Amino acid sequence: MRTDSTRMPRRSFLAALGFAAGGLSIGAFDGSAAAGEAAPAPKTGDGLRPNVFVHVATDGWVTIVCHRSEMGQGVRSSLPVLIADELGADMARVKIAQADGDKAYGDQNTDGSSSVRKLYDDLRRVGATARVMLVAAAAKRWGVPASSCVARDHAVFHEATGRSIGFGLLADAAARLPVPRPEDAPLRPESELRRVGGLLPLVDAPDIVTGRAVFGADVRLPGMLIAVIARPPVVGGRVSRFDPAPALAVPGVRRVVELPAPRPPFAFQALGGVAVLADGTWAAMKGRAALHVEWEDGPNGAYDSARFRDELFAAVRSPGRVVRRIGDVDGALASAARTVEAEYYVPHLAHAPMEPPVALATVTADACEVWTSTQEPQAARREAARALGIDESRVTVHVTLLGGAFGRKSPADFVSEAVLLSRAAGAPVRVQWTREDDVRHDYYHAVSAQRLTAGLDPSGRVVAWLHRSAFPPIGSTFRETARADDGELQQGILDLPLAIPNVRAENGEAKAHVRIGWLRSVCNIQHAFAVNSFVDEIAQARGADPRDVLLEVLGPPRIVGAAELGVDKVPNYGASLDRHPIDVGRLRRVVERATELARWSDRRREGRSLGLAAHRSFLTYVAAVVSVTPESDGKIRVDEAWVVADAGKVVNLERVRAQLEGAAVFGTSIALHGAITVKNGAVEQSNFRDYRVARIREAPRKTHVEVVRSESPPGGVGEPGVPPIAPAIANAVFALTGRRVRELPLSRCGLA
Repeated sequence: MRTDSTRMPRRSFLAALGFAAGGLSIGAFDGSAAAGEAAPAPKTGDGLRPNVFVHVATDGWVTIVCHRSEMGQGVRSSLPVLIADELGADMARVKIAQADGDKAYGDQNTDGSSSVRKLYDDLRRVGATARVMLVAAAAKRWGVPASSCVARDHAVFHEATGRSIGFGLLADAAARLPVPRPEDAPLRPESELRRVGGLLPLVDAPDIVTGRAVFGADVRLPGMLIAVIARPPVVGGRVSRFDPAPALAVPGVRRVVELPAPRPPFAFQALGGVAVLADGTWAAMKGRAALHVEWEDGPNGAYDSARFRDELFAAVRSPGRVVRRIGDVDGALASAARTVEAEYYVPHLAHAPMEPPVALATVTADACEVWTSTQEPQAARREAARALGIDESRVTVHVTLLGGAFGRKSPADFVSEAVLLSRAAGAPVRVQWTREDDVRHDYYHAVSAQRLTAGLDPSGRVVAWLHRSAFPPIGSTFRETARADDGELQQGILDLPLAIPNVRAENGEAKAHVRIGWLRSVCNIQHAFAVNSFVDEIAQARGADPRDVLLEVLGPPRIVGAAELGVDKVPNYGASLDRHPIDVGRLRRVVERATELARWSDRRREGRSLGLAAHRSFLTYVAAVVSVTPESDGKIRVDEAWVVADAGKVVNLERVRAQLEGAAVFGTSIALHGAITVKNGAVEQSNFRDYRVARIREAPRKTHVEVVRSESPPGGVGEPGVPPIAPAIANAVFALTGRRVRELPLSRCGLA
């Protein structure tokens, strides 16, 4: 009989193989306090600690805290370098510690491609504060002006006399000085940032490849129980009746606990159901399989995604709430020499990270402690406190490495489950989601329908543009609403620059019947698919080159503000339009460069079927060209992809390239296979066999990535590479087959 006790954990197996990290040496980064393990806080008075992010010890070691979550995007390899470069620290003498969830760190939500773009200057100021204090301490010791000293290479130098003193020897003296105001800690010239913008090593790579890395399921506590949960198949459903006896008869099963049913809006509440607690994961899964639970489905039990598709199309075939208006669209359409019209559909999508959700909690009379792979540790802390009815100050959340996330691990429902079960069991409990749990009980990307209409003048130029959309909003997870908000509509509708005299955008109502959440690049997925596909259709109608039509629709290089967009305000991803304007010149340049790299103009002569798409999201401009080839069975193969991105200033060039390469695979998965369907309120998919991601053979054979050198403020990176991929593939399919793809995924129409 297979039991947990006879199986060697994967981490132990890797470590036993004796993989050496030499081939993946991180060189400038110290391996201690890595892999998600929080370093102990320095003692008061032990060296310099001017803020919660930096500690300079008297032995010279500098500890830098990373307060964002590492999920493969390299944030622990990037954010600390901003601080270290500004400080003048030698990365060979830097330790990186993972922050717990705490308001003291400010915003910790690792979402929205925000870590570098929102923190670039703030983290530099963190390092500048420590640098100014160390320089002041050295200057005081030498009796010279601070302006004559410079911090670099882990020491302070007085150039005139050739003297220097290490950071460690200055730490205590610096700690006795007042912490300077931000204006008294000026930033270095950008040219002095020695590592920023270069090819930085991946700090966690050695621990990952040798099995030492600590992910959520790797944390162990004495007396810990493992829980798996039979959750209601329909959101809002509840247990009608169940018999715990068959589960309790399974060897290793210790308890069966019914969880309370959530009340709408569901937010981050546990979904309810019946939990089986056991000595090991396998026993818990076997116990759950033995349960017989009868369910009351509730109001969402009649939800059918096929019927809902028809409701969405009905919504976009009628006028909706006007969210953007320029000129007279109705008049321009009525007088147009020709109109082009098309409808587009993108189904629900699941996140499917390689590591399903997991949380370990131990609840006592006085406190609650949680270890989890979360994107938002403060949200996890709040949800644990809410679920237990205790003050947030009594909850500690430790953040482990995340084995992927894509937005799924910002909600903290799995943390809520763990704390409730630990309290019920009187023991530490790790809630382990299986792949089937993750696919069937996700916070799904919204299903959407869109209808676009363009009016052309006699020369073929677009003179009118009408864009209608309908999709259940993310806000429905938190409040009663069936309308998208400006933050969702900004993602490719409100902020889309168009050199068209008459533009109107409308949004229809769509009620949610599953939990809706953030998925990598969010509403940009469906909006970029519709807009870029429609531009290709306009080009077809005109008999023109799709690249030329795209550039014509975007218009000349210029800065576009709210007035030209025809809206009252542009959310702009929470950033100022003054600092991050909508720059059509940057969008045009990535289009021109991507098509140049792909030899777009030579495609017909060379017999290549290419598709083009471009999109601005998270303040970054990305263009993609994709080549597809036919297979003998009538399906298509994604051959090559050329991706060009202008993300402003870049901290970690290699991680940016890796994110864009990964986005090409992610976008390919959406295009070929991504579809969650629902019948009688329950999700029909369960695992990678029926919710497929792109296999190696299906992913682009080669992805060429070029990152534009830019002095613009940093934009996002993790998400902006996704939106152009699916429409570029769809447009390439048309170039190859003459068959227009208006609904995803391609597998539905036999092309994948």
